[in-house]
Amino acid sequence: MKIHADALLFDNDGTLISSMESVYRCWSRWAQEYGITAEEFGRVELHGRPAAEIAADLLPPEKIAEAVARIEELEVSDVAGGVVLLPGTRELLESLPADRWAVVTSATRALGEARLAEVGLRPGLVIAADDITRGKPDPEPFLLAADKLGVDPARCVVFEDAPAGLQAGRAAGMKTVALTTTHQASELSADVVVKDLSAVSAQATAGGVEIVLAD
Repeated sequence: MKIHADALLFDNDGTLISSMESVYRCWSRWAQEYGITAEEFGRVELHGRPAAEIAADLLPPEKIAEAVARIEELEVSDVAGGVVLLPGTRELLESLPADRWAVVTSATRALGEARLAEVGLRPGLVIAADDITRGKPDPEPFLLAADKLGVDPARCVVFEDAPAGLQAGRAAGMKTVALTTTHQASELSADVVVKDLSAVSAQATAGGVEIVLAD
């Protein structure tokens, strides 16, 4: 299958990289520090959502700012050795012009850029939790990325592993490609579903980017 696009927008964790062991290690410690039970913690969706929204689901409003600062501290300190590239990531990104792709992450800028740097990725554009007022599944992060790249949202393709991110991409009017790196295909609603980025190749064209997706 081929898709012609002006820009490719990638979620970070679970799409380009994996830091899942670090994420659960840090969030479990955080929950313990704040007296959150395993049952309470288990009811909250962690993946693909900003830390402030997760904290708001679990704590009273007066504790959120402090709690968000604490989870960022834990996660940034756990980056070294806690991040790996997912299959196909480097090959795909190296085939793209720098102004034709961006990373759109629910992490803070400090954390997102630390994770990317750990595996040697330095995108020209990163949209992070600090840049927006409404996180995924709201379309704001992806619409901001399209605006910064100067492209029509309808000409963007979103690559995501989480239901919240795919919902955000659809709401932004973008084509969506789901990766089954963290969720089953049955949990993911997208235009195309692939196992990971090793099933994706791309080539720059005069009018943008031609994306080829393996069956």
